[in-house]
Amino acid sequence: MSISRVGFGAWAIGGAGWRYAWGAQDDADSIATIHRAVEAGVNWIDTAAVYGLGHSEEVVAKALATLPEADRPYVFTKAGLVWDENDRLAAPVRTMAQVRREVEDSLRRLNVERIDLYQVHYPDTGRSLDWAAKDDDQGVATPLEEYWQTMADLRAEGKVRAIGLSNHGLAQLEAAEAIAHVDAIQPQFSALKRAAADDLAWAAAHGTGAIVYQPLHSGLLTGAFSRERVAALPDDDWRKTFPEFTTDLDRNLALLEVLRPIAEAHGTTVAAVAIAWTYAWPGVSGAIVGARRPEQVAGWIDAATLELTGEDVAAIGRAILQTGVGEGPARP
Repeated sequence: MSISRVGFGAWAIGGAGWRYAWGAQDDADSIATIHRAVEAGVNWIDTAAVYGLGHSEEVVAKALATLPEADRPYVFTKAGLVWDENDRLAAPVRTMAQVRREVEDSLRRLNVERIDLYQVHYPDTGRSLDWAAKDDDQGVATPLEEYWQTMADLRAEGKVRAIGLSNHGLAQLEAAEAIAHVDAIQPQFSALKRAAADDLAWAAAHGTGAIVYQPLHSGLLTGAFSRERVAALPDDDWRKTFPEFTTDLDRNLALLEVLRPIAEAHGTTVAAVAIAWTYAWPGVSGAIVGARRPEQVAGWIDAATLELTGEDVAAIGRAILQTGVGEGPARP
């Protein structure tokens, strides 16, 4: 698949009423936003079964249904986070034990005959995704060798076109590659979160695509955030209590002061610079960027064509070191 440099991220359009929601969202706005992104040249959508507990996939299906077939983007989704239908606010469980049921559910919700890229959302631990979960809460995990073979079988059966791993480390990527080729990886990667640099290098060396998520770090690198903006977030927005938006906010925002003059020099936005920075790293095939309203697409679409200079990348690297944000190498 030849993909655009930016893809549409569909986490936030899952709406409210689940553990990791971004607050209430109007489906009509979501559909119009997807259409605007496609009109601007975006040719892939990344969603997941867990986003909105199935609702994001259903909204994506509605957006696809009202597009001419020739204009329909590729659809990527994920398995491995299973929720409790009786407690929508409980943290989902990380399990690949039900992947065959999950793929059928996603095919139905998306109303497609084949999923273009099917990904394992997280390594299977058999326990809750809740980051506060204790080690003694450990459940029974499906071994990687077992669930990756199932993913390869789904590819061979034609239910999915390509298979990938999200949030898996180097040792897990190597183990999976020994069983069946890893078509793509999806790590979190931004100027504030760089721990996956080695994973990107692995992808480049193995002929594996790499689509990075949260290049804007959930909105922090758009240039629009402040302490007042965080305080005004609705109470059901997961970001309101997350460390990056609370205890680490000041130094995270300090990095923006270096991105602003670079954006001005290129006649673009801070968001476009932050996204384009990820392309400076060997192995990156594309970046997933979310939007909740059509007008937000204009804030980052320039990243599809923006080329940062070596000095731009070096200046951002110096600022990363000076502010002490995140972890991982400061520059390629």
